[in-house]
Amino acid sequence: MDIQYEKERLDALTKEVQAEFDCKTCLVSLVAEDRQWFKSRQCMDVAETPRNISFCTYAIAEEEYLIVPDAKADKLFANNPLVTGSPFIRAYAGVILRNQDGYELGTLCLLYDQAREFTEDEINKLKHYARLVETIIFTTP
Repeated sequence: MDIQYEKERLDALTKEVQAEFDCKTCLVSLVAEDRQWFKSRQCMDVAETPRNISFCTYAIAEEEYLIVPDAKADKLFANNPLVTGSPFIRAYAGVILRNQDGYELGTLCLLYDQAREFTEDEINKLKHYARLVETIIFTTP
């Protein structure tokens, strides 16, 4: 697939997800050895962050997804520089992205600057969008 076409499709999808979930930021994040980088990003100025402060690093260690309703109240994330400083993450929802071989490579994630709970229906909808992202990134035309 043409890289520019892939980027356009991912950007269109993250814009749709951002609107659907009324979130501050929507990202397609890929986690590498020492960093996470954003294959698509809505309302995020930086193109990557260090892996050691990445919420997505914790998400890919889960079975399917990671939900953090209030990062300031979460012992694991309360002192994270992404919570205490820009982009001031307060709530996070990330669904794991897997390649064709089942390897966890990143997430489709939502960031909020306010605490927020997520319903089962919302989580299922986010999972659906994550499968669409996988199709765009990992399916050979």
